[in-house]
Amino acid sequence: MNPDKELELIRYISLAKEGKQYAYNFLLNTYWNDIYRFLLSKTQNENEAEDLAIKSFSKAFEFLDKYKEEFSFKSWLLTIARNLFIDEVRRKKTLLVSLEKNKEEVYELFDESPSPEDLLINEQNLARLKSLIKQLKPHYAQIINLRYFQELTYKEIALEIGEPLNNVKVKILRARKLLAELIQK
Repeated sequence: MNPDKELELIRYISLAKEGKQYAYNFLLNTYWNDIYRFLLSKTQNENEAEDLAIKSFSKAFEFLDKYKEEFSFKSWLLTIARNLFIDEVRRKKTLLVSLEKNKEEVYELFDESPSPEDLLINEQNLARLKSLIKQLKPHYAQIINLRYFQELTYKEIALEIGEPLNNVKVKILRARKLLAELIQK
């Protein structure tokens, strides 16, 4: 990387550490394709790659204060993405092993219909989640509803709200972070 670009990058990282939204946008726009392509090569699934890329940037932005400037920012992001991918593979493998291990028990005990207690718990959790979503600013609530309740892709959301794809990605990151903060309270 040439020295001017490196200085610009360091400036934007510093601004992002101060919470400047445009700095987050710059970093996301600059590195999105690299992180997404890397994850797509690993997952072979566009939706999974997009979700992992969003999680990667979310985690990177959350721990931006831990980034050390003597390392390449792109390498740092790719390391986060790789670790999240490995975690996802392990989670899936654990689930598969667990299902295989208890295969006979699963066949014997599996009942697709939820119990009345399960239905009540699910309704209560969903109602609580929806009330927390309503506490978000309207544009964040809308983006959460489009992504997680209507299950639209990032491209479909961009068309729906008439904004560029990168803005949608940043808004989803921000909305998820704000919703997580509300849930933790």
